[in-house]
Amino acid sequence: MLNVYLSGEIHTDWRERIIDGAKDLDVAFNSPVTDHDASDDCGVAIMGPEENKFWHDRKGAQLNAIRTRKGIADADIVVVRFGDQYKQWNAAFDAGYAAALGKSLIILHGPDHAHALKEVDAAALAVAERPEQVVEILRYVLSGKLPG
Repeated sequence: MLNVYLSGEIHTDWRERIIDGAKDLDVAFNSPVTDHDASDDCGVAIMGPEENKFWHDRKGAQLNAIRTRKGIADADIVVVRFGDQYKQWNAAFDAGYAAALGKSLIILHGPDHAHALKEVDAAALAVAERPEQVVEILRYVLSGKLPG
């Protein structure tokens, strides 16, 4: 079984497309919390309120980092998606962390980000533009079979 961590943007259905496409594969998926409000507010919800927004965000980021570090450390493959709408600084950090741990890294983004992400792409073992390509990569890794 492959353990795959799905990191990156949370505003599109790319995770669901990969998970649905890989239903017939021996793959377990993990990801960060994708409910934006829950992710932002987890620290204060668990450890108490903060007057200062900086500390509010810091508490949440640190709790989320526990989940992210565990997910990446346990993964055989880390997929990092960079979306079109927002800058995903956290996704870039996750890609670097995964690369530093020697994880097999698949980067997922559209052609418009190719130049901006060239260093991140260079650290990856594969760069895909569509979630369906990630599914085919996973299928090939598990079975050695090509699409079609």
